[in-house]
Parts: sequence; structure tokens; C-alpha cells
Amino acid sequence: MNPMDAMLEVLRSEGVEKIFGNPGTTELPLIDALAKAADFEYVLAVQEHSAVAMADGYARATRRTAFVSLHVAAGLANGLIGMLNAKRSRTPLVVTAGQQDRRHLIEDPMLAGDLVGLAAAAAKSATEVRHAHDLPVVLRRAFALAAQPPAGPVFVSIPMDLLAEDVDVPVPARSPLAPLGPATGLDQAAWILAGARNPAIVAGDGVGRDDAVTQLVNLAERLGATVFHQPMHDRVNFPFTHPLHAGMLAPRNVAVREALTGHDVVLVVGCHAFSPHHYTPGPAIPGNTRVVQLDDDPAELGRNFAVELGLTGGIRASLTELVSQVGRRAHPVGATNPAVDDPVRATTRAPLPSPVAAKAVADGLPADAVVVDEAITFGIELRPLLRLSRPNSFVHTVGGGLGWGVGAAIGTRMARPDRPVVAVLGDGCALFGLQGLWSAARYHVPVLFCVMNNGEYRTLKDTLAESYGPGPHPGLDLGRMDWSKAALFFGIATRRVENDAELREVVASAGSLVEPLLVDVPLL
Repeated sequence: MNPMDAMLEVLRSEGVEKIFGNPGTTELPLIDALAKAADFEYVLAVQEHSAVAMADGYARATRRTAFVSLHVAAGLANGLIGMLNAKRSRTPLVVTAGQQDRRHLIEDPMLAGDLVGLAAAAAKSATEVRHAHDLPVVLRRAFALAAQPPAGPVFVSIPMDLLAEDVDVPVPARSPLAPLGPATGLDQAAWILAGARNPAIVAGDGVGRDDAVTQLVNLAERLGATVFHQPMHDRVNFPFTHPLHAGMLAPRNVAVREALTGHDVVLVVGCHAFSPHHYTPGPAIPGNTRVVQLDDDPAELGRNFAVELGLTGGIRASLTELVSQVGRRAHPVGATNPAVDDPVRATTRAPLPSPVAAKAVADGLPADAVVVDEAITFGIELRPLLRLSRPNSFVHTVGGGLGWGVGAAIGTRMARPDRPVVAVLGDGCALFGLQGLWSAARYHVPVLFCVMNNGEYRTLKDTLAESYGPGPHPGLDLGRMDWSKAALFFGIATRRVENDAELREVVASAGSLVEPLLVDVPLL
């Protein structure tokens, strides 16, 4: 088959059903081929960052590598923000971009550039296909590498003339890879954990990625261990409602150290170091604390702190075995979810204090909702109030590239049409990803977008006030924006809430949406 047909055949066999992208001249061979390939859906984004963000949300929800098609150097540059987020959050993506025709690259044609050099820092690997017969092999390698721990984006540059060559290209069969098995040394880990007086567990995002929440709950209950979520976690790695859950560790070494003080043994599972945000002196681990670390990526073991025992293996498989090992050394600890009080509420009119708005969102969430969080200061207030126990109910990114939330929510809902999706967005974050609303409207994706409208970069104001004293400081005010006008421009229905009861009501209605809805939430 020709190179273009060979490429589509690789995508089919890798389970790709949707191609997220924004096309240009170098992608015209792909667009023409897709017109005759009804088994693929091309999901158009009007800005490349939105395309990558949608693919990120889709890949997480489907647990499959997602495929993205970008356009030359400029399109790739726009998509780099999403690739950086995917790399930090370990989301498996294969990202391609069309390169200019090789026959005149020597002339430095318009739109050409060093795509591999541009993508290298944001991808696990970046390569350019040199010959048509190499294309299927390069794509096979890209899909395998993207899913291999640590998962992440892999970039492939494809010259446009290569796809149009009239040559027969063989397609190698897909090579299924067995998942990682249990780590070695689990008997020693069980002995250390069972002997702990006051054990703690740090539940990292590797737990959620490997669908190992149930196994971690079983282990924590057998040990009676206090469980912390890793700083700024991206998913549900332990039920928020479980009585052993002690919340999220703050992203500062001093805060982690204070939380873990008094715990003689700490099990760190699937956690990328502790990813501090603001510098504080001293280590994250208290002195004399014994650490056992389990990860599917051997590079994580002992990376930022010394461990007594480092274990490499499949997280779910290893926790399953560890539960049986610990079960011979410790007594189970019963656990039941606590009842949640629902007191009579007094209505507060907008603009709302952030804690009041956070309580309204948390109280209104449908039981099966997925929360996509890209609200910096508001998200910190919301997390402790969430009562999420179902895996895959929380989506966030630690990548730091703003504008991810709109697209990620769309991709999540496309992958999980059976679950309502509530995107909680800071107004500053939403501005970075505003173009994603076009795709939500175009494909009738019923996401509830809640824009927390405080008209400022509040996290920067708070940090400046703490470090340098009160302002005013330049560059931190957005002004009060009318988000209803932004939504209507893209053809999305909108609503501005007037009090916390309305906010709670509209969040509770997320499951009944058949089209996207943007909610403007004025905050103090």
C-alpha cells in the first residue's frame, strides 16, 4: 500500500478512532485520505493548543494513546504548551506535524523549520521520517514509546511529499506488549510496612494511571496507614471520602515534611518526586523516616530523597501482591465512608466569596461527575471539599501550561459520554484556551464550563503579598469580563449565576446537558 494508506492502517491497528488537529497545506494528503476513511473522525480545533488538550483529556479517559496532527513549525509551536502538560502529567500522545516538501527544504521555504529541534524539549522523543518505507516503523515505535513508563508525548515530523510518493510500503504487525508484573523485593517491603508503628502512604498519580485505587485502599486498610495525595495530583488515586484519606500534600518541601513528621515508615507509590512549587529550605522527608518507594519508572526511585527500598514494577500488580504479603503480618482495619452533613444554607448573592462558591460546586456535583480542574487559587479551595471516590473522577494537569482545561474537558466528555463533565476554570486560565469553545459547540459536546470570574491573577497577588507585601502591582488585573459574550460568540449557551444556590443548582444539572453550557461565576 502507499505511504498514506500505510499510515492509516497503523493508526487503525493502534486503536485510533479520532484524530485531533488543525490542518494546513502539509496535512492536505491526510485530509484527502480521511475523506475516504469513514472509520476515522477528524476533530477540528481552531488553535493547536486546544487540539493537544482535547487529545490529552481523551487519552486519559480512554486509557489509550491519542493521536494529534499539527501543521509545520508554527502549529507545532502552538501545540508545545499542550505537549509540555502531557509530558508532566504522563499522558500518552503521538503528535505529528507535516514538514515542508523535502525537494525544496534547501531553499528555506515558508513555514518550514527544525521541527525535531522545536519538539525535543516537550516530547519523550522527536524524529523526522526520512523515507516512505520507514513511516510505519517510526509510527509503531512512537505508539510503543508513548505508552511505555513514563508515558508521555512522542513527536513525529512527516514531510508532505513523502505521503504522496507512489511506492509500496509494507506495514509491520502491531506487537502487543505484556503489562509490567509485580516488583521484586515485595516480601521485604511487606516486612518493613507491617512493622511500622505509624505508617503513611503518599498516593501518586501512577496509582490512578494504572487503575490501582482499589488495591491501594486494600493495602492502606490492612496497615491502618494515613494516606496523602501527592502535591497537585492529577487524578483520584485514593477515595477522597475514605476515613484514612488525609488530603493533598502542599507543593512545598516544608509542608510535606511537616505532614509526614511522626510517621516512621512512608510508602511512596507512583509519585514523581514531590514536585515542589515554591522553594522552601530543607528536604521533603523528615529525618529518621524510613521510605519504601514503588514506581513503574526506575528513574523515580531515590530521585529526590533517599529510600530504604526501591521497587520497580507494575503498580497495580505490585500492590495486589503486597496486599497479600502484608495480610500475613498485619490485621485489617475496617473502614467506612463517613456521612456527609448537609446543613441548611443561607443564600449568598454574587459576587461570591471563593469558599462559598467552592462549597456550592462541591455540593452540586452529580455523583458520577468528572471534575476537570484548571482553576489555580479556586482549585485549591475546591479540592478539600470534593467527595470523589470513583476512579477517573478528577482531571488536572501539573504541567503549568494554561488553557488546557477547556480542551481537556471536551476530550474527556468525548471519551466518556456516559458521565457528566464539569470543568472548573479560572478566568485567566480560560482566556488561554478560549478557542476550545469553538470545538465544544461544533461537536455538541455537553460540558458544563464554570468560569470562576474574579478579574485578576489572584495566585500571583497572594504570592506577592506574602513575599513582598501588599500591592498594587502591575500586570495582575484582568478586569471584570462578560463571559456570556465570549460564549455566545462561539455559539454556546450561557448563564450568569446570581447566588450560590443558583450555582449549586446549575452544577447539579450537568448530567442533563445535551449541549455545552458556560456558567459565569462572579467572585469577590
